[in-house]
Amino acid sequence: MATIDILVPDEQEGTKAVVRSWLKKVGDTVALNDPLVELETDKVTQEVPSPGEGVLDEILLDSDAEAEPGALLGRLRIGGAIAGERETTEPVVQRAKQDAPQPANGALSPAVRRALRERGLDAALIVGTGRGGRLTRADVDQFTGTAATQPSATRGPITIVPHDRMRLAIAQNMISSVTVAPHVTAVFEADFSAIVAHRKTHKVAFERDGANLTFTAYFIAAAVAAMRAVPAANSRWFDDRLELYEDINIGVGTALGDKGLIVPVVAGCQHLSLREIARRLGDLTLRARGGKLTPADVKAGTFTISNHGVSGSLFASPIIINQPQSAILGIGKTEKRVVVREVDGADAIQVRPMAYVSLTIDHRVLDGHQTNGWLSAFVETIETWPAD
Repeated sequence: MATIDILVPDEQEGTKAVVRSWLKKVGDTVALNDPLVELETDKVTQEVPSPGEGVLDEILLDSDAEAEPGALLGRLRIGGAIAGERETTEPVVQRAKQDAPQPANGALSPAVRRALRERGLDAALIVGTGRGGRLTRADVDQFTGTAATQPSATRGPITIVPHDRMRLAIAQNMISSVTVAPHVTAVFEADFSAIVAHRKTHKVAFERDGANLTFTAYFIAAAVAAMRAVPAANSRWFDDRLELYEDINIGVGTALGDKGLIVPVVAGCQHLSLREIARRLGDLTLRARGGKLTPADVKAGTFTISNHGVSGSLFASPIIINQPQSAILGIGKTEKRVVVREVDGADAIQVRPMAYVSLTIDHRVLDGHQTNGWLSAFVETIETWPAD
């Protein structure tokens, strides 16, 4: 009987996928493009559709298994028995062996092995609830939350919060970035008077046109100007090459509360007006917080902005680079500060809206001169923003 492979999509961006759950069982009939299985990364959850019409014949990567792009998830049998009917052919015999109960410490997925290692647990102590008695990540999480046998360094009540997939993936990405890339941070101070005045004048008109004019939109536009001064900042480092991009695709770190952080990408910023940037950014932010981003929304970023000042931070260092990108911009909290300005040839004390801006670079790609040149162009663009 003919079968079709069910594969992990090739377009995963920046991280491995994890099988979240199967939406069909072995033996279920499926139609073309029926959702079969959910995959989850630190960025998005996506459904893998059925590549054809038939019966789900095998599940090869079960819940919590890590899945590389192009990996074989399972197989679909074309034609043959309907749901609930199983043919007595050799493949069925093989599946019966596969479905036989396994010991809890038998073959474990990488995600389960990692969870056991991080929590110092013995798989033999946990009852598996997966297919054929297989131990799943959910089994480890549940055991961790209810077991009272683990030693604690503190006295009194404690609350154990198991790591979810997004938090674990973020942690792995952060460790990987600081391990492979030498991070160096430069800091400038920027006067936001010009963009504050421009926003006050144009905010209502932008809203009528469906664009929420946030300060981040100005930061994206100013970053485009800085890329023209230092094109090497818009690049990705690989072991055998550096890729410089004409398209400036800027990701914006978006907090999801306790769930972590996601980085939707405003693509082709070099072609966009401030109004278009604001409109696209508003749409991405709204969908990010509603859990409605698609894989395409977080792909192909060439540079990232972390506007950490919105939560009160004046300065952060280093802000971890989104590998394999070469740099990340940090924007601190805007504060009214006393500054000295020259007016009619004399120094004058003024109160201005100021913020610290930082550029953390991969020192394999950029040096100090380029870093300062990029920040100089960025700050100049912000401080000389035209009124109209």
